[in-house]
Amino acid sequence: MKVTGVSGPDAGQIRAALVAAARNMTTMNVDMGQLRTAVKPYPDVKHLEVSTQFPHGMRIRVVEQMPVAVLVGAGQRIAVADDGTLLHNVVPNSSLPEITVQVPPGGQRLTGPALAEVRLLAAAPQPMLSKVGDVSDGAAHGLVAQLHDGPSIYFGDSAQLPAKWSAAAEVLASAGSDGPVYIDVTDPNRPAAGAGSDTSTPSSTAGSPTTGTSN
Repeated sequence: MKVTGVSGPDAGQIRAALVAAARNMTTMNVDMGQLRTAVKPYPDVKHLEVSTQFPHGMRIRVVEQMPVAVLVGAGQRIAVADDGTLLHNVVPNSSLPEITVQVPPGGQRLTGPALAEVRLLAAAPQPMLSKVGDVSDGAAHGLVAQLHDGPSIYFGDSAQLPAKWSAAAEVLASAGSDGPVYIDVTDPNRPAAGAGSDTSTPSSTAGSPTTGTSN
């Protein structure tokens, strides 16, 4: 039997747990429930892929959780996956978007307001995700993503996030060398962009992003 895809400080324990669980299985009788139970203590494991080759070959591929953000608070940095799983054993990459929290969470799953910010990042296309420096959730504009050396993107609530990301990408693609300071995609069908601190409701033509200036 071969176990692949594991990394990090728990790799040896995950591999040993899977080998022990599969010891009495055959290629004709693979118990996926038993294998999942064996790795349940390890939140870094997202799911398992098993292939067999008669009569005795078995290959287990571990698909690990990948971080989409890092929670920052009280001097701690904790990587978090797109479903809110806390990856305590993953060293956060400095390029990950940051989410500021007052109290660093414990346990295996993130709860509370910060989960909405994680879901915002989980909905982002990879090319856009790599541009995000940090995200926040406030009264003025709801969910906000601040791009590296770029504008803030105002999302409002968590509805239609994929459409909102697409609208933001279209505005960015059409922006000139002096790009906007903010992009408002609260209504993804009526995106608005401007060069000032926006506190108004976008009034662009439906389906056509506009660039304006707010005072």
